[in-house]
Amino acid sequence: MIAKFFVLFAMCWAATWAAQELKVEKVYVPEVCDVKSKKGDQLTMHYTGTLDNGNKFDSSLDRDTPFTFQLGVGQVIRGWDEGLLDMCVTEKRKLTIPPQLGYGERGAGNVIPGGATLHFEVELINISDSPPNANVFKEIDSDSDNQLSREEVSEYLRKQMVEAEQTGAGESEEMKKMLADHDKLVEEIFQHEDKDKNGFISHDEFSGPKHDEL
Repeated sequence: MIAKFFVLFAMCWAATWAAQELKVEKVYVPEVCDVKSKKGDQLTMHYTGTLDNGNKFDSSLDRDTPFTFQLGVGQVIRGWDEGLLDMCVTEKRKLTIPPQLGYGERGAGNVIPGGATLHFEVELINISDSPPNANVFKEIDSDSDNQLSREEVSEYLRKQMVEAEQTGAGESEEMKKMLADHDKLVEEIFQHEDKDKNGFISHDEFSGPKHDEL
């Protein structure tokens, strides 16, 4: 569920910035590493994210629940998709992610300001084969008219918030602030996804996980 929720955040993160480099520091690498992470793998990780001033904006450790997602398919920010490749189980890294590979000029809710450089301490817990890609477009498109309205996107986000609360994923103060900024998130999604500005997001415009059978 959380992975699908972050897909919607990822739609808002594209922005134009002066080129800055992703920095990857390997803090710990195990002596034996039979399998390394690659695009398409399902990764389970612990992480802590901070800003330049040291303020923590999120941590899986605070929830005592690792985060699972598919690498390289846009379920997370580009800085993760690029910075977590070729990683061993139990390996630890520090990522310094520039704005254009993170949340861009808009930021994320009231937690991450626009233009923020992000710092992550991450540990890879597990690598597994990825399940089939979810068809998030179809899940949002409740009336099956092959386009997404603001009401459908808003309702989908509300359902994800309820599930997050029920599973305990929304208990951290940082996540609560991010989820509370509901209306702003919907508008940012439409600003980025509704390319022809007709008030709907078509199947072709939608950049999240979808199937091509339409």
